[in-house]
Amino acid sequence: MESQEIVHIRNLIYEIRGQKVMLDSDLAELYGVPTHRLNEAVKRNIRRFPDDFLFQLTGDEWKLFLRSQFAISKISHGGRRYTPFVFTEQGISMLSSVINSDRAIDVNINIMRTFVNLRHYVNSQNKTDEQIAELRKLLMLYIEKNDKRINEIIIALNNLIEKPKETRTIGFRTGK
Repeated sequence: MESQEIVHIRNLIYEIRGQKVMLDSDLAELYGVPTHRLNEAVKRNIRRFPDDFLFQLTGDEWKLFLRSQFAISKISHGGRRYTPFVFTEQGISMLSSVINSDRAIDVNINIMRTFVNLRHYVNSQNKTDEQIAELRKLLMLYIEKNDKRINEIIIALNNLIEKPKETRTIGFRTGK
């Protein structure tokens, strides 16, 4: 059974630009630091965070994100001056070298476990989908083959049910 912490973290992982990411504000809350302090630490160590580890949302992405989330008031009333930064799994891992408290270490371990669990889930779903697709193909082939046989049986039965056609006798007729 998954811990409450991992379930909570899973709810903070979003898909943006085709990547699984976490918001800077959510990470700051988990680490127990103000968001601006987390971002300051990142900016002081920006070389550790290439574009595939960290990126800033555009204004349109942020508006769309706010509209699509249930906790709009929690996020939008935070008085943000800038759109948030989001961290990919690798960026979150790199955060452990920038924010080095016991709490940050424990949180990072749980975040990494959550990402691993998500990957396992996605992989198992893909495998299941492939198996279902294969079974569907086999079923369609079976139906196609058996439909032909069933049609032949139905035709034969219909021929038997119909009145037999008058047959001509070949050969000599005997008198009545």
